[in-house]
Amino acid sequence: MPTLVFASPRGLPKAHKLQGRVVVVDIAFAASSGGKVSFETVTKPLIDGLGERLAAWVDHHDHERHDDYTLDERFTLRTKAQHGACPELVTPDRVKAAGPVDTIVAHLDLDGLYSAAKWILGGVEPYAGADDDARCVDTRLGECGPIGIKVDRALRARFRDDDLKRAVVLWLVGGCKSDVHKDAIDEAEREFDASNRGTAALAAQFVKRGRIAFVDASNAATPYDKTELLLMGQKIADVAAVLDSGAVTFAAGFDSGWNFLEILGLEGGMPTRVSISESRLEEALESINNAAAP
Repeated sequence: MPTLVFASPRGLPKAHKLQGRVVVVDIAFAASSGGKVSFETVTKPLIDGLGERLAAWVDHHDHERHDDYTLDERFTLRTKAQHGACPELVTPDRVKAAGPVDTIVAHLDLDGLYSAAKWILGGVEPYAGADDDARCVDTRLGECGPIGIKVDRALRARFRDDDLKRAVVLWLVGGCKSDVHKDAIDEAEREFDASNRGTAALAAQFVKRGRIAFVDASNAATPYDKTELLLMGQKIADVAAVLDSGAVTFAAGFDSGWNFLEILGLEGGMPTRVSISESRLEEALESINNAAAP
């Protein structure tokens, strides 16, 4: 069993802290706009630091620096439009080509955990329909199966819990049996059900600001799920926006055609969901409301 490391595009581990040969799954390249957290300061140092120890990098997020690695066979880099989720890119041929690995660095969401589990299983789905579930959760399109719903809810309840993430991967690899890993997932899922009450309370506070449904969750009295709240806002308006913890997140449907990266002058990441500083709130509201309809 490879060592599991959970990370995000803006929070990657240092190369010298990773053991042996490494595969990276579902980790997007950081934005190229400069600053303390960017492709040059976060992504490239990991790639260069691993050197020949990097066995494979598999990802499905848009980024202009993908072209830099077109000729490097270790990199499988696609766009979100090409592949709505990463696990479908983890094939038996790609796993075999990479050879033995000691460490898997996976994105800390369902998409990333399913990719890690599938890699450990040699490119085979942990259960029939797992790839479809990952695509459904990552794009919020289609109908997710019961296992995907369970894992999605559990992770959203304890997004920062690495022990839960590890339990998910081990449960998937073990065949989704009733065991201690499933118990941990069940417990987290019950916490999601409780937080959903807070989400519903905030959803009642959405206000229309042009083509945007906006809610200020900064002073929320109870826990809530931001993804679910954004989805509720999209039922009210074309775009949903949630303000919390000094940042505002804008989201629209995966297939809506909205590109907030272009509208707000951002680089890297998902075009239909972005987070920016609260200080740019009014500017962003005006830019989105004045943008051409997708």
